[in-house]
Amino acid sequence: MIKLQIIGNLGKDCIVKEVNGKNVINFSVAHTERYKDSQGNQKERTTWVECAYWTDKTAVAQYLTRGRTVYAEGSPEADAYTNKENQPAATLRMRVQSVQLLGGTGAEGSSQNNGSMSSAATSASSSPSSKVSSEVGADDLPF
Repeated sequence: MIKLQIIGNLGKDCIVKEVNGKNVINFSVAHTERYKDSQGNQKERTTWVECAYWTDKTAVAQYLTRGRTVYAEGSPEADAYTNKENQPAATLRMRVQSVQLLGGTGAEGSSQNNGSMSSAATSASSSPSSKVSSEVGADDLPF
C-alpha cells in the first residue's frame, strides 16, 4: 500500500454527495512549497490534491470550508491529461482514510477532530498557549 499524507489549506468548501447509497465528501487541499532556485530567487510551487472521503461521518463536512488547514491521509491516485496549452499534466487524487482539522480561518480558531484520529493527536495539534495557565511563567514551560 502506498500512503499519502498532506497538510494544507482547503481551496473551497467541501461538497457532500451520495453515490450508490454511500456518502462521499469531496474537497481540494493545496500545499505551497517555498524555495530558492539556483540563482537565489525566491520561488513557490503549489500542489493541489483532490480528495474523496467515503464515510458515514459527514458531520465533519460543516468544518471543511475554504481556507481551513487540514491534515489528511489516504491512498494516492494520479490521472494524466493534456492541459489547455496542449502540455502533458497530471491530477493528484487521494482516497482519504482519515482527516483532521488543524485550524485555519474557522470562527472558533481551535482544532477540531472528526473522531478518526486519537484524542492525543487532537490535543497535540492545539496551540501550546491554550494548555498553559496564566499562573505558569515562561521559564516553567516543559519545552
